[in-house]
Amino acid sequence: MRESQKLTCINCPMGCELEVSFTDSGEIIVSGYKCLKGLDYAKKEVMNPTRTITSSVPVVDGEMAMVSIRTDRDVPKKLIRDCMMLLKDMKVNAPISAGDIIIENICGTGVNFIATRSVRKK
Repeated sequence: MRESQKLTCINCPMGCELEVSFTDSGEIIVSGYKCLKGLDYAKKEVMNPTRTITSSVPVVDGEMAMVSIRTDRDVPKKLIRDCMMLLKDMKVNAPISAGDIIIENICGTGVNFIATRSVRKK
């Protein structure tokens, strides 16, 4: 039997303290959740943790120096560093519209970095 794991749910403002344990047959047992979001979060977090990534990148010739970006879906937690490395020397040219794809298919995940706001050209 694997050791139990304590988590704090991040899916709603209640921040439930969860405990996840496993039966000998590998079934997941979750306690401490007050809504189904907590139950789903705990199962996902121990089996395949994922996150949305948010950041910003410089804008060339834009009315703003930076544009905020995020992933359009969650990426596996183990790939966050690799995904962020793609942004290290990244610059985008104005104009940019909210929803524009900044980088497509990051790290082969099928997930895209998209702009979260529009930036007009100077």
